[in-house]
Amino acid sequence: MTIIQNYINGAFQPAATGNCLDNYQPATGQIYSQLPDSDSVDVAAAVDAAQAAFPEWQSLGREGRSRMLARIADLIEERLDIFALAESIDSGKPLTLARTVDIPRAVSNFRFFSTAAVQFGSESHNMEGLAINYTLRQPIGVVGCISPWNLPLYLFTWKIAPALAAGNCVVGKPSELTPMTAWLLAQAAHDAGLPAGVLNILHGLGPRVGQAIVEHPDIKAVSFTGGTQTGRILARTAAPMFKKLSLELGGKNPNIIFADCDFEEMMRTTIRSSFSNNGQICLCGSRIYVEKPLYERFRDELVRRTKQLVVGDPMHPDTQQGALVSRQHLDKVSGYLDLAREEGGRVLCGGERLQLAGDLKDGYFITPAVVEGLELHHRCNQEEIFGPVVTIQPFTDEAEALALANGTEYGLASTLWTRDLNRAHRMAEQIQAGIVWINCWMLRDLRTPFGGVKNSGVGREGGWEAMRFFTEPKNVTVRYGGY
Repeated sequence: MTIIQNYINGAFQPAATGNCLDNYQPATGQIYSQLPDSDSVDVAAAVDAAQAAFPEWQSLGREGRSRMLARIADLIEERLDIFALAESIDSGKPLTLARTVDIPRAVSNFRFFSTAAVQFGSESHNMEGLAINYTLRQPIGVVGCISPWNLPLYLFTWKIAPALAAGNCVVGKPSELTPMTAWLLAQAAHDAGLPAGVLNILHGLGPRVGQAIVEHPDIKAVSFTGGTQTGRILARTAAPMFKKLSLELGGKNPNIIFADCDFEEMMRTTIRSSFSNNGQICLCGSRIYVEKPLYERFRDELVRRTKQLVVGDPMHPDTQQGALVSRQHLDKVSGYLDLAREEGGRVLCGGERLQLAGDLKDGYFITPAVVEGLELHHRCNQEEIFGPVVTIQPFTDEAEALALANGTEYGLASTLWTRDLNRAHRMAEQIQAGIVWINCWMLRDLRTPFGGVKNSGVGREGGWEAMRFFTEPKNVTVRYGGY
């Protein structure tokens, strides 16, 4: 039994209460570790440590902070196999996915922002013959970073790295469902020589730890990734306190396919964009809209390829679909498939719970599903399922495709397949989403802004957007006219 600990002021320690939470391995359904059941007392201790560390972190300067982040990146990369195994066991995703995507991306996050720390600039504005204005961008102080369970280390570092690069100290909370790689990150930061208190990582439940982070008066900014409903709760707390808030929330992303697309490239990518990480990625295209002349061919091929996906042991190199993250989430996804049938949809393939042999007999496995026959207003086309389930529907022209794509309360990402460049630009301008991928999916440049519109969130992450979020701008005006 692995006992995970909080990391506060450079030391590993249990929750102040001494209480623990059980952590289940999704592939087996069994408890395999315990994590601290922390609360506001632990948060207060972490904030105190962060405030005390802030002057030393500032004294390192941009280059010192850059070197420290690069050192952490090196240690994660050296321990890639350890991190990848922990990520797979903790989340149920295939080991190959953790090794080739999740952990390398966490390394890239630290490397990118270690460079950003020394390249981040600010603006100046000349008032001709009168004065010069320049902008100082200064760290906020202590900030909170709260991340979800689907891409545990990847998204945690996506927040922590820019916060540290901008000169802040961090109180971070990973999901209680996937705490293991955050614990390993704390060890890497400790071994890299990060000054005590600069990074503090607390484990526990959202209503106890996450809410305490948002409520603490000395945490001046919070970056959160998670469900839209939780985002609403955090916003209600943070807004009256005038905190800076970045919310990356849910998605119900459209995948729009025109008949003139490159069919083979589109099919390969659509299988990925539908079912990568069991559909447990906020960027997955869960609503697929296909131009009528191509619809039947697409439907039959999608069903054929979906049936071929290998669901099984996350440790096996041939596995393409591992276990869902928890029993509760498995029940939620299965419930939506029942709802799809009630709403008149046809489950063309998948949706069966799998009971594997041996140690995996109690794991949270389900086959990926394709659903046809649901209209836009049906709940399975409106609500985020966040699992290996896609709905498909034909459309007749651009106008209908846009109406379908924009017809939900979400607006995170979208995918568009066409060889018509003029159409691609027209559609991209009118799709209500923070990201539009044309003839690709998940092609991400760390310099670009990331985030959504409508109920998919507030603010942007990535590149200079993240550095700006974690700093406060100050205008300085120097008059020189007449002297």
